[in-house]
Amino acid sequence: MRTLVIIIATFCTIGAFAQSSHKLGNEAEMKHRYSVSLPVIILPQLFEKGWKDRTHTQHIELHVKRNLDEKNIVGVKLATWRLFQPMGILWWDGLTDKVKSETEFYPGYLRETGIGISYQRMFWKGLFATVEVLPQYKTYLDLDGNKKGNGFKLYNSFHLGYQFAFGKQKRIYIEPQIHSQFWVFDTNTPEGFKALDDKWKNYFLFEPNLYLGVKF
Repeated sequence: MRTLVIIIATFCTIGAFAQSSHKLGNEAEMKHRYSVSLPVIILPQLFEKGWKDRTHTQHIELHVKRNLDEKNIVGVKLATWRLFQPMGILWWDGLTDKVKSETEFYPGYLRETGIGISYQRMFWKGLFATVEVLPQYKTYLDLDGNKKGNGFKLYNSFHLGYQFAFGKQKRIYIEPQIHSQFWVFDTNTPEGFKALDDKWKNYFLFEPNLYLGVKF
């Protein structure tokens, strides 16, 4: 509950600050008010392996954002992915080795789907920071695709990156970034999955990513 209060208070503060900045920036007309983006990691997964491969994450993610002014950007995040092992295995815990050895694989899959919100703050030129909050509906499946249960998770991520815009009107952009995430209120986890989750963290640090977007 304390974590939830902190998150809500943070977003209220951000919202008030963004609204104030928006009023001050109304005098200047924005070239592009909206943008749509997605993580580039989605694209190779469509070709590298079969959709039902044991380690395929089936990751689909889309961001729709609106510029309040030159510095403050709010958005909606739609995402779904499938986990085959706990997300809290960190790089220095031997993450890639665990995938190869299959020692931490779930007795099935965890599908997480949600619609969340984001706030992005531009600091200097293309340098930015983003915070995202994504409530997720969880579905647990066995290896044959039969449902074993449902639950809820509040997934939060923090991003630091740089935006490079291209073209005559700077409509196309890429955002290389590093992000870290943590999750709370992880409910109704079946015992076979929970035993593995409890071995690892409820956060993941320093995940590199690259987003591709278009402004309009």
